[in-house]
Amino acid sequence: MDSSIQVGVSGPTVWVKVAGKGSFLNSGNLKEFAREMLDRGYREFVVDLADCAMMDSTFMGTMASVALRLKELGHGHLHIVHCGNRSHELLSGLGLDQIFDIRANGSNPPECGALERTPAVRSPGDRKKKQTETMLEAHEALCEAAPENIFRFKDVLDFLRQDLHHETPLK
Repeated sequence: MDSSIQVGVSGPTVWVKVAGKGSFLNSGNLKEFAREMLDRGYREFVVDLADCAMMDSTFMGTMASVALRLKELGHGHLHIVHCGNRSHELLSGLGLDQIFDIRANGSNPPECGALERTPAVRSPGDRKKKQTETMLEAHEALCEAAPENIFRFKDVLDFLRQDLHHETPLK
């Protein structure tokens, strides 16, 4: 199944529409986009999960880091709309229903365009390091959002930190 993330802006609101899988493969682009929009002053984010088939912990952690950043800034919200039962179970299972505004329905997103970044040409090692950093940040955000996640992701965090600090260069 193809996965895509589409984004758009309508007035003061940033829309993110997830189709297919929200995973570690597209979390880096989402993180960069969200950071850019936060820097531009946007404080309302709506994530539409109507066409989302599944999400992994990295993707949910990336959304959590946006919500935590908004909390740190003192205003703004991350809204999840068209959230089906399975997605709701995944999010609330990680305690993210405490920091997201989750709804089963919601208004439809404005016209959105594909979120595609053409990163500067990176070596495979550099790309892997970036992906590992995104995964580590996302899992740290999950633990910050709900402390009980620390036990759930301790091994993952240890592994990712080790991977970042003891990387062997590619020959």
